[in-house]
Amino acid sequence: MKKLIALGSLLALHWSSQAQQKSNYSQYDLFNPLFNYTLSTPTRSGTGSPGATYWQNQADYKINVALDDQKNILDGDVEITYKNASPDKLNFLWLQLDQNQFNNKSRGSATTPISGGRFGNVNFNGGYTIKSVTIDGKPAEFVVEDTRMQIRLANPIAEKIGSAKIKIVYSFQIPKYGSDRVGMHEAQQGTVYEIAQWYPRMCVYDDVEGWNVLPYLGAGEFYLEYGNFEYAITAPASHIIVGSGELTNPSECWTSEQLKRLAQASNSDKTVMIRSAAEVIEANSRPKSEGKITWKFKCSTARDVAFASSKAFVIDAARINLPSGKKSLAMSAYPAESGGEKGWGRSTEYVKSCLEFYSKWLYEYTYPVATNVAGSISGMEYPGIVFCGSTSTTQGLWGVTDHEFGHNWFPMIVGSNERKFAWMDEGFNTFINFYSTDDFNNGEYKGYKMDMHQMAKQLFRESAEPIMNIPDVMQASNLGYEAYYKPAIGLKILREQVLGKDRFDYAFKEYIKRWAFKHPTPYDFFKTMEDASGEDLSWFWRGWFYETWKLDQAVKDVQYIEQDPKNGAVITIENLEKLAMPVEVELEMVGGTKERIKLPVEIWQRGNSWTFKTSTTLPFKSVSIDPDHVLPDFNSKNNVWKPLNIKAQKPN
Repeated sequence: MKKLIALGSLLALHWSSQAQQKSNYSQYDLFNPLFNYTLSTPTRSGTGSPGATYWQNQADYKINVALDDQKNILDGDVEITYKNASPDKLNFLWLQLDQNQFNNKSRGSATTPISGGRFGNVNFNGGYTIKSVTIDGKPAEFVVEDTRMQIRLANPIAEKIGSAKIKIVYSFQIPKYGSDRVGMHEAQQGTVYEIAQWYPRMCVYDDVEGWNVLPYLGAGEFYLEYGNFEYAITAPASHIIVGSGELTNPSECWTSEQLKRLAQASNSDKTVMIRSAAEVIEANSRPKSEGKITWKFKCSTARDVAFASSKAFVIDAARINLPSGKKSLAMSAYPAESGGEKGWGRSTEYVKSCLEFYSKWLYEYTYPVATNVAGSISGMEYPGIVFCGSTSTTQGLWGVTDHEFGHNWFPMIVGSNERKFAWMDEGFNTFINFYSTDDFNNGEYKGYKMDMHQMAKQLFRESAEPIMNIPDVMQASNLGYEAYYKPAIGLKILREQVLGKDRFDYAFKEYIKRWAFKHPTPYDFFKTMEDASGEDLSWFWRGWFYETWKLDQAVKDVQYIEQDPKNGAVITIENLEKLAMPVEVELEMVGGTKERIKLPVEIWQRGNSWTFKTSTTLPFKSVSIDPDHVLPDFNSKNNVWKPLNIKAQKPN
């Protein structure tokens, strides 16, 4: 073996202090063999698939309510058919009463900062009035505790095949602004009601925790059972109602002209006006001018339903083309002042584009209609319907529309526990939004290429919290980073730098297919991605999702063999922080020739430094690690080596 001789002064490092910088890295922490090492259960396979005996309870709903637009009250009843597929007898049931957050005595109110904020409750004393509760037609014993109701059963529900019919008669005062999920917007031609969390809903009983009964505080979203819905809303005849699923009595709710336009829209790739801004103030744009109309909807295999109601709605629609050949309808409902080419006049175009993109890439859209509603809610998602800000325009309207409809995959199709793991819907959704935005209208809103070195300053800021936290535990200022952007960027890195697009997409779609209309945990996601990609990614999950570890990779040393570039060179790189990633090194020779060397993450299993040999025959102008800035390297200053005297490096 030839002896390596140290470089002379002409080849000294451009920055000499790097060699003395101490590394915080430990391969024993990052590549711990027991991290993410879980055993199979009868209900959940070690591969990340549902197990042979996976079970899931079901809740079917029949809801009948009336909207009082004078008193702003919703009043009615819900009948829930609850089916117990679990191996356990159930002595009691738990239901969610989310409207109870909007009460001055609620936990959500007590935990709202005095400055208010997007979530929580300030000075609104609402909540449910529960008028009666019956089980199978008989009065039931029940206890209301904050945003939960426990029904104590006289007769347990039998395991595996048992069921119960729950009927609850209730009402509540509609909050003007309810945690950016439900509320009222005063448009020029009337109030826009965006109504969600509007009926008592079953808590999930699963094989992981049994009853999932975390209270609703505002930031944490929802974990819900799947089932079939039939619901009816009686409202003033002047109102138009849009809701999750399919309207089953359209001839009673639309005029004959509007029905013709809807039929035209269902076969049109261009947006068709169903009710124009000029027609909003015309009495003949409604089937009748006085009294009330009951709108009846059904929504199958869903975890929730929501609706919006207003006499101010402009309505337009267009066809959604699905890969199977099935038809779905993109629809928008907005007040006239929100319209226009820079505003909601393009909403249906946005809805159509993102749903077609995700249906082709991930999994086909499952509902007959997709409706975007303009109101006071800045952005919130429900099956087949989303609420977005009425003042959103151009790229901002595209972004919020795309994001909220992306949620129809996470968590509407893949039913994760949002109350605990916000990143499993917000992060996944933000991730897929990167690609739909690049695709929309030949890149109309395509952003600049991310400089991940710059992004690292935000991802690894001092106040950062681990992604794997309950959203209500996170500081409000961190929720956007930890629930949305950091998990999304992590998946982007996994797709583009670690696995590659083909292997990532195959595994990601396998996850969706395995857990469509089921309840995955984080482990199920991690294991499925590893199983379908053929890669042990435990180092990635730990470093990115469980910890707040930083990434700092550096070029430590460059030496020519026997001080002669013709003999090649030996390069030493190092990992200075707790996180690690695969490596790409660029060699730029004097004269302009460049060469790239890729090294797998496994080099860091040996320790914090790695030395490799190159067969280049020309002197270096520079040696750079992560030259394209595709990894979130916290300290770019140590990424490039340059000789002090370039002129002395000219080849002979």
